[in-house]
Amino acid sequence: MSRPAELPADAVLDASGLNCPEPVMMLHNKVRGLGGGELLKVIATDPSTQRDIPKFCVFLGHELVEQQAEEGTYLYWIRKKSE
Repeated sequence: MSRPAELPADAVLDASGLNCPEPVMMLHNKVRGLGGGELLKVIATDPSTQRDIPKFCVFLGHELVEQQAEEGTYLYWIRKKSE
């Protein structure tokens, strides 16, 4: 089984040290700049992103490919919906 951390991302958003709502606001802006089908890796330290980022994906139709939590760091791989 391959490690999800090895998923090749087209872009990375490091929202470490930021608290709600900043990570989701930054995510919204970053996703806007991606092409349909591109994969974004998000790095966050705010535990509320575990709730907010999946809701963001459902609401806007993006695919949450993978989600990990490790020692206070939260990782997400989000595939932008094809337009």
